Amino acid sequence: MNNRLLAIIAALSATSIFGLNHTITKSLMPFFITPSALLFARVLGACALFWVLSIFSKHEKIETKDWSKFLFCTVFGMSVNMISAIKGLELSTPINSSIISTISPIIVFIISIIIIKEKVVKTRIIGVAIGFVGAISIILINSRADINTEDIRSGNVLLLLNSISYAIYLVSVRSLTIKYSVITIMKWLFLFGVILNAPFSIQQFLDVQWHIYDKVEFLKLSFVIIGATFAVYLLNIYALKTLKASTVGMFIYLQPIIGIIYAVYTGSDRLKLTDILSMTLVFIGIYLVSLKKEAN
Repeated sequence: MNNRLLAIIAALSATSIFGLNHTITKSLMPFFITPSALLFARVLGACALFWVLSIFSKHEKIETKDWSKFLFCTVFGMSVNMISAIKGLELSTPINSSIISTISPIIVFIISIIIIKEKVVKTRIIGVAIGFVGAISIILINSRADINTEDIRSGNVLLLLNSISYAIYLVSVRSLTIKYSVITIMKWLFLFGVILNAPFSIQQFLDVQWHIYDKVEFLKLSFVIIGATFAVYLLNIYALKTLKASTVGMFIYLQPIIGIIYAVYTGSDRLKLTDILSMTLVFIGIYLVSLKKEAN
């Protein structure tokens, strides 16, 4: 099996796991655990797992000039990205979270124009505009009778911030994957993540009433830490060593399909006409952005 196929399988597996995560994470908050406590549990658990794995891998020395890149990736990949996703999901719905996450590939394209000066193509600009309208539609017009509308809108804005932050992380971490192994990158990013997030979340983590958890809640929390954090970040970094950031970002398109099916199946959310229309706009935008460059 060649490296490209393995990378594709890794990216597909990562997005499938995260598609389930929207509903599972939502079910834990806020009764069992607060967003800040869950954030710290994720980075601490993943950090421990990656450092244990590093015992069995080759030691690599980080060049001094690269530490700033590690810190930058940590801010957007293990801090802003995670807390905005978790808090946004608490206020919003699993289906909104699944749909808004698909805006990341469009943001990756915009960042690529700014940072790596990718050529501007008319169809891609139109795609960005259509996708943006779809995302804004979800944020502004989505509501549910059993949830405060303002909470949903605030949650959707945070979910959009999560997509922007993750896109920045995805583009930025690519340069590190060329020089260092997957385990080396992840162990340092998550260690920085623990240090960076501790002042804002460690107290909430220590205040968690673990005795109210039953076996099901512990299994859900284990899935969020081991599956949706450790495995997803590991698989995505592995995929980035072979595939471009924009290619890995394309697999995010599957998240709403998996997330919506699971959310509806478990009764955690319901699909509405506005969801379908907004998702259609986002997918049209994604399709246009992903088209190959026009010939000169």
